[in-house]
Amino acid sequence: MLNLIRNEWMKLWSKKGTWVMTGLIIIAAIGVMGMMKWVNDFSSMGEVDAEILGQGNWEQVIKEELEMTTATLEQKGLKAEEKKQLEGNKKVLEYRLSHSIEPLVDNDRNFFIASGSTSSLFVLLMTVIVAAGIVAAEFSQGTIKMLLTRPIKRWKILTSKYLTVLLFGFVLMIIDFIVMTISAYMFFPVGAGKELIWNGKEVVEASVWGHGLYMLLLEFGGIIILATFAFMVGTIFRSNGMAVGLSLFIYFTGPIVVLQLQRYEIAKYLLFANSDLTMYETGYIPLEGLTLPFSLAVLAVYLVIFLVISFTSFIKRDITA
Repeated sequence: MLNLIRNEWMKLWSKKGTWVMTGLIIIAAIGVMGMMKWVNDFSSMGEVDAEILGQGNWEQVIKEELEMTTATLEQKGLKAEEKKQLEGNKKVLEYRLSHSIEPLVDNDRNFFIASGSTSSLFVLLMTVIVAAGIVAAEFSQGTIKMLLTRPIKRWKILTSKYLTVLLFGFVLMIIDFIVMTISAYMFFPVGAGKELIWNGKEVVEASVWGHGLYMLLLEFGGIIILATFAFMVGTIFRSNGMAVGLSLFIYFTGPIVVLQLQRYEIAKYLLFANSDLTMYETGYIPLEGLTLPFSLAVLAVYLVIFLVISFTSFIKRDITA
């Protein structure tokens, strides 16, 4: 299996398109950070006026957020998981005020490191493109018969291709994070803010590096599920264009469908209601009752379905001349 993966990896990087996609990821990461630097420099021109008007007071912002959190906790019908998360947020907010600890702000180097990837959409797009074409290209180029005449079981061949796709997406995420971190050190200073979390017993300072890597892991979860869908479509229909198109269609229209169906219980079980795992860190959860374990379980079911369809189609397909 390792030899098969190595062969697929070498085939992937022998293509100019792979290097172009990697270059685009690097350019996108630097471009996003450069744009953020320009926006922060531009907005900083109004900081003096904001202070005169009494704005820009982080303590006031935290107090207002604390009031909203407290009001939400007093509502009836909160799920146990939601209540637990809100109580943890409340303790963090109270700790900030009592100890005068500023939160991270968007002109702080550590803010970007703790946020994870800045160009996850580009990483998603590139991974989907590779996933859609890694099998379909074998058919379009006529190399599929040569590949399947080797004394290797089909499921091993398909597994090596799938694992290569996931490895490629992971490498792109790491490259993006490294470039983003270097850019953050170049463009932004370290501020006075700190990242705090409630560990279930007390409020502690969180490692920005640990949080950033955790955010990368959550983002990669969404990339895996969409890349697997593209892999399935490309395997069944042997068309990378259809696979990429359907994957991006689902990605961009999914949130709209969730909003339209949010009043129905079935909305919680939709793929696109659970694919963005970063919502459990950002706090924007589109539907009530969603938790990280629940979303992981739903995504696991979809992942198994996509893979079963992919492998069944590839193994049983009759490859003719």
